[in-house]
Amino acid sequence: MALPILLIVVVVAALAFHFWSPWWLTPLASNWRQMDDTLTLTLVITGVAFVVVNLFVAWAIFRYRHRDGHRAAYEPHNRRLEIWLIGITTVGIAAMLAPGLFVYARLISPPDDARVVEVVGQQWQWRFRLPGPDGRLGTSDPSYVTADNPLGLNPKDPANQDNRIVDAPELHLLVGQPVKLLLRAKDVLHDFYVPPFRTRMNMVPGMVTQMWLTPTRIGRFDILCAQLCGVGHANMRGVVVVDDKPAYDAWVAKLPTFASLQARHAGASSSDPLAARGKLLAQQKGCAACHTVDGSQGVGPTWHGLYGKTETFQDGTSAHVDDAFLATFIRNPTARVPKGFAPIMPKIDLTDDELKALVAYIRTLGAAASATPAPSATPAVSVTPTQPAPTAVPAAAPASAPSAAVAAATLQLAQNTLQPPRPPAQYAPLTPAAPPGPNGTSSDPRPPARRQGQAPGLVLPNDSRTNMPPLAVPPGSSGNPSPPGPARPGVPMIRPTP
Repeated sequence: MALPILLIVVVVAALAFHFWSPWWLTPLASNWRQMDDTLTLTLVITGVAFVVVNLFVAWAIFRYRHRDGHRAAYEPHNRRLEIWLIGITTVGIAAMLAPGLFVYARLISPPDDARVVEVVGQQWQWRFRLPGPDGRLGTSDPSYVTADNPLGLNPKDPANQDNRIVDAPELHLLVGQPVKLLLRAKDVLHDFYVPPFRTRMNMVPGMVTQMWLTPTRIGRFDILCAQLCGVGHANMRGVVVVDDKPAYDAWVAKLPTFASLQARHAGASSSDPLAARGKLLAQQKGCAACHTVDGSQGVGPTWHGLYGKTETFQDGTSAHVDDAFLATFIRNPTARVPKGFAPIMPKIDLTDDELKALVAYIRTLGAAASATPAPSATPAVSVTPTQPAPTAVPAAAPASAPSAAVAAATLQLAQNTLQPPRPPAQYAPLTPAAPPGPNGTSSDPRPPARRQGQAPGLVLPNDSRTNMPPLAVPPGSSGNPSPPGPARPGVPMIRPTP
């Protein structure tokens, strides 16, 4: 009797949670109520099947339980029962799938009066493009993608010149006006999803997908990426603002055209070409998705005031942010993790010239960028008082002398990559463990220690101050002859210190 009662309790609890759950659909903000209808139909059919199957199992267990004097009848085939089960299952599946096919056919068939908006997804940011007064979007191709043309628009196409470019994760739509969304991705699979609109569509690299909707409610609604697209997937967010006619027209009037942006980039390149190129690279490579330039909080440290400050890391050490530090950090972002942030920044494929441009752009956002820095004897790297301080090196050269800055960056590159050693309790030894004694324990009573002059040991998994995974480091060579006895292992034994 216990199992039938348990099944009945599960059914009642599931129904109660469904009807009294605080998690339900967001208020509808578009014309796609049919999406809600298809979801409701699916829930009803699957819910009825769930209740009927579980109650039938509970009844069967109770009805055909073992009792003295009763014997089960063996009936391997029942044609009439099989026909009923196949028929009911077929009707239920068709009832769930058929309405969705009709709704999808409508979703990809926009009305003739729909306005056109292009949505471009890239790790991990959104960009948008609107047609100009002629109502036409110009052609685009991945071969045209450059630092100053991240959408890959054809500069020779006259229809592109008056296209409005939205280089921000905020799109405005006109309430009550149908809009046709053309969706494309630049790198990996993305998915444009606004929950109150109920519509979503995959964005596949190499092709253009589409859908349409009519906003019915004024407000601000979150844009989500509904496909796992990398480590910054959760931060790939934006906002759709539904406006009335005056507010929408005012927003469109402020948008720059493709032609004006090209002219602006050309002017910036002539005044400060290196920093201008670095700014465009930050947008093209997706850096702006995690690093803000206005001081606001993001997935990574903000670039506003970063240059010239002292950055603190998860292991308690600190370093002066200069050209050499930035170059080292960008090349290997997980070697030293800033305090308060996760080690999720991927390695970005940059040439030496691109790296110099990106560092030059970050320098312009630093707190000390407005003043010309003078040479100083201040150490480039500061460490905690318990650690020996590294040799002092001169600070970076003024921004007006690129060659001197490059020379300083080269000189300090090794200085910033040397991490001060942590206390021995946080490292595994690099020396092999001693051979076991007769009773199976180690014959070496001394705690493991790191040999002088060797690099820091492996980070142990139980280190609560870091999220870095353990790294495989080959054992250091030793000139001492091997002691007699059993052969030592060929790889270092990782043991925590007492």
